[in-house]
Amino acid sequence: MNDLTMPDPDDATLREALADADVYRTLLESTRAIPWKIDWASMRFTYIGPQIESLLGWPQASWSTVEDWAARMHPEDRERVVGFCVAQSQAGVDHEADYRAMTHDGRYVWIRDVVHVVRRADGAVDSLVGFMFDISERKKDEEELLRLHRELERLSMTDGLTGIANRRMFDTRLGTEWKAAREGGKPLSLVIVDIDCFKQYNDAHGHVAGDECLTRIGGMLQELSQRPGDVVARFGGEEFILLLPGADETAAREVAEACVRGIARLRIPHGGPGVGDIVTASLGVGTARPAAGDTARDFLAAVDRRLYDAKARGRNRIEVLEQGHRAAALRAPRP
Repeated sequence: MNDLTMPDPDDATLREALADADVYRTLLESTRAIPWKIDWASMRFTYIGPQIESLLGWPQASWSTVEDWAARMHPEDRERVVGFCVAQSQAGVDHEADYRAMTHDGRYVWIRDVVHVVRRADGAVDSLVGFMFDISERKKDEEELLRLHRELERLSMTDGLTGIANRRMFDTRLGTEWKAAREGGKPLSLVIVDIDCFKQYNDAHGHVAGDECLTRIGGMLQELSQRPGDVVARFGGEEFILLLPGADETAAREVAEACVRGIARLRIPHGGPGVGDIVTASLGVGTARPAAGDTARDFLAAVDRRLYDAKARGRNRIEVLEQGHRAAALRAPRP
């Protein structure tokens, strides 16, 4: 028989080929992937594998139209996934979509649909064929990896000793808030807190007690921060810094005074040579309204100089950076 000759319907080879089609279907239906086919013109399922019932609980015969597919999708996924699949199918583009499919008893299973667009000779869409895959375990793994990534990111922004934000977090937020203040024409304030005579404290009480002192003060400063946008960070060594977006001069000064009162209320014994009975701190405070050409680095340096003025002028006091970088000294309030 010539290769181009059509086989006789009674030919044994043809009967074998038809039998192989049943074998092919059996193989498809024995896999965990769920085969399906949708007629494009009617938007009806012409086939869906029986595995769908064991996965989602819906009877195989209940998958009649694409409306059944869309209705059994998580409401938060439906608009996105249906819109994407329709657009890709209309364009004749093979595609994939992940979504949560609702089970017959109301639970949700993560599904990945892999879709192939079948075209007619004239290029028009004839049908869609594809497979559904249960990717729930993969999604769990992805979510766990994402959780671990976020935890590592959080730890990279957290001071290991005190549990508050670290210098890296502060630097990141300072850049962001400086830009926002400049664009929004809003104030931005800093309060830098330095524990007085901390070396003498460590010498008198030991480094373990010194770590406890830092932890208690860091925790107290964190509790003082009530606004969601504020950042309380360990600035380095025995220094802490408070970033106060939107806080004007009055608000920043009130926060600084609250810091001094809070440290005094802790009543952490000091008693080192030449210092007072309890731990105190010196503070530098400043408020900026960033304009073109101003830099966060210069502002931070100016407030830091006010801190060193406070230490040079006797400690346990607040020095404020006034507008125009005029320094005004404030005695620390009494506890």
